Amino acid sequence: MAAPVSRQVSGSAPAPAPAPASAGPEQWQRLAAAVTELPVLDAAGRLVPFGALFAERRAMVVFVRHFLCYICKEYVEDLAKIPKSFLQEANVTLIVIGQSSYHHIEPFCKLTGYSHEIYVDPGREIYKRLGMKRGEEVVSSGNIIHFIHRDRNRLDHKSINSVLQLVEVQHVNFTSRPSIIHV
Repeated sequence: MAAPVSRQVSGSAPAPAPAPASAGPEQWQRLAAAVTELPVLDAAGRLVPFGALFAERRAMVVFVRHFLCYICKEYVEDLAKIPKSFLQEANVTLIVIGQSSYHHIEPFCKLTGYSHEIYVDPGREIYKRLGMKRGEEVVSSGNIIHFIHRDRNRLDHKSINSVLQLVEVQHVNFTSRPSIIHV
């Protein structure tokens, strides 16, 4: 019998990681507790405790390597295609965290069309504490983490629709081609 989706972790943690790839919910909660007070910056440069982003709401948090990474840019362009109404229906917030200066948030959002929440960790403190060297997707409800995916390489982003499925958000058609209707 397969483990429940809420315990799925794919990819392996880069050394020295605080939790192995086989980490379960207890280890995830310790990881979350270790970074909740660390600050992220919004587009205006205001400090926000990382944990405040998901403390009282369901959230999909996507960590990207940096805003100059072409693969990350494409991934965020696809995240931008998720209609806000889909997220609102499921009571889920989409948050991207980057490793840049807050000055780069607005130009990056204009470039990608991304209009959901976005913050930066310019000192990489959260990334370091979590042992991340690449990107990562995290799904949480309040302070409870349900899913973590650590990229094994720059092309190993988790399918957006598979993450949306975990939080019961409608799938998104990411192709620009019109749907074929059989008559």
